[in-house]
Amino acid sequence: MSGDRVRQLDATAVARLLTPAGAVEALADVLRAGLDPEAGRPRTALPVPAGELLLMPAATGSWAGVKIAGVAPGNPARGLPRITGSYLLLDGPTLRPLALLDGAALTTLRTPAVSALAIRHLTPSAPPLRMVLFGTGPQAYAHLDAVLAVRNVAETVVVARSPERARRLAAHARALGVPEARTGDPGDVAGADLVVCCTTARTLLFDGRLVAPGATVVAVGSHEPDARETDTALVRRSAVYVESRAAALREAGDLLMPLAEGAVGPDHIAGTLADLVRPEATCPADPAAPRLFKSVGMAWEDLAVAVAVHRAAAAEEAVDAPVTSGGET
Repeated sequence: MSGDRVRQLDATAVARLLTPAGAVEALADVLRAGLDPEAGRPRTALPVPAGELLLMPAATGSWAGVKIAGVAPGNPARGLPRITGSYLLLDGPTLRPLALLDGAALTTLRTPAVSALAIRHLTPSAPPLRMVLFGTGPQAYAHLDAVLAVRNVAETVVVARSPERARRLAAHARALGVPEARTGDPGDVAGADLVVCCTTARTLLFDGRLVAPGATVVAVGSHEPDARETDTALVRRSAVYVESRAAALREAGDLLMPLAEGAVGPDHIAGTLADLVRPEATCPADPAAPRLFKSVGMAWEDLAVAVAVHRAAAAEEAVDAPVTSGGET
């Protein structure tokens, strides 16, 4: 890229330039380099007639960026994405715009990568996992890809309100090489090693008492204090991990509602994603405790993944650039 041209990266380019595994490594790299998620600024949320507008800025020494996202609950009924938006990446020292990325595609890549990084540290590397997946939207598909990037999966059970959409996602899992994939119901969590919740539900998805000792549950559905996918019973008996204590205690309804009930206290959070990524980190020692990872989505994650996409685009352009000849001799 030359001059002041801002690189334009649409949804197809974002998905092509960075794999789920690459996004996981981008997040791990910034945490290993010392980034502190607790220092992240809260998102700005503005209610609007169609839903909600979110502003999510972040900066490091070398990079800065901001995501403007829209959450429009009525869009799926119109055949449109529920999440919209754009991401502007800037040079850190000068704040010169460098790239404009499709914000929905970035979110679809970033959120599962956060989950997969947690899953890599909270689940055993063998044997292959039995996974229950709640949801059939873009995040459910992307989470399937991301989980398969970090773990082998023996079985995927899809639980959703629409049987037809659940069957389609199960067929997709088989096409990706999952040996067994089928539809199921909330009771299937009892036999799962991994439960992934990617829904817009505002009511509880399953009975947390059914989750097996040592199983891992990932919940990504909401950043709203009054919405949750998991119940108090699960939170109470789990070792709970989050991206940031401050963000979770500000936005994570899965934790804030049990806290308001008096079932747990703020110190119930066992650790953060940064804690897990540290070389000395280990999984929770209590084999009777499930592990719950609750994410709300943070601006530093968008920035880390956007930088990785931008670098991949720059490398691709360098390879494709014509070689200039020095002339005949």
